[in-house]
Amino acid sequence: MNKRTCLIGFDEPELEELKSRISGPIVSHSTMPNYNVVAGELFVDKESGGWQVPVDRVVFHGIFENDYDLFIALCLWGGNCFPNPLGMLNCRKKHACLVRALSQTEFPGKNLGFVLAGNSVSVEDEQVAKWGDWHCGENKERLIGEWEAPFASTLEPFIQGQAVRVVLLGDEILQIHLEGVDWLKSIHDDTAGFMSVDPELESDTRNLAKYFDLEVIANDYMIAENGSKYLLEVNHIPNVTRFPEIWKRYSQLVINWCENIV
Repeated sequence: MNKRTCLIGFDEPELEELKSRISGPIVSHSTMPNYNVVAGELFVDKESGGWQVPVDRVVFHGIFENDYDLFIALCLWGGNCFPNPLGMLNCRKKHACLVRALSQTEFPGKNLGFVLAGNSVSVEDEQVAKWGDWHCGENKERLIGEWEAPFASTLEPFIQGQAVRVVLLGDEILQIHLEGVDWLKSIHDDTAGFMSVDPELESDTRNLAKYFDLEVIANDYMIAENGSKYLLEVNHIPNVTRFPEIWKRYSQLVINWCENIV
């Protein structure tokens, strides 16, 4: 019997490609669907709405405001899910994920801080404050001197150097130099692109992926001008469409996973 696959979070072009390559019935939602777990079965809304159908496996890709509850439901369900829902659950809260990652990485940095919402601090050396659970360069501020935290925020020293992203896709590793017109660096800048993989960062990324039990992960690091390296962020749902080379590897990884689920 063909298994029913539920695809969540993919945009239309990528969704259509996956639907054409995955065998069996498919339920797809580009945004968060309604769902329930009952007596060991996962039920998800049909695309047309109206009622829910049981699904056998889930492929999730996206960051949504209410996805944390889905990860809890997927963990309790215990069915086949890509990526591992417990790993996604442990990474979804960005500050908690960073604390877990800093306990494992070879490049934790130093003089990190934390400020409660509404509290004021005075810093002599330039810092970067980060808050919230969104990625893509949002909710960050560069500061020095007196500063009042709008939200509970982490603090890290501002480092001059090269920002890079190390992407793990199954067994494959790729490294990207992040670029931007100001201090905020991103994979979305036109000049961002692939570079040689740093063996130390590759090893660190593989170890963190193993720690979180995630098949796909992207770690952002800063390589300072003196060569020192610092882990900045763990992305449990990294962008896989910015570069065709990454989408090709990622989509094949998903197809292979679906084909091997018995």
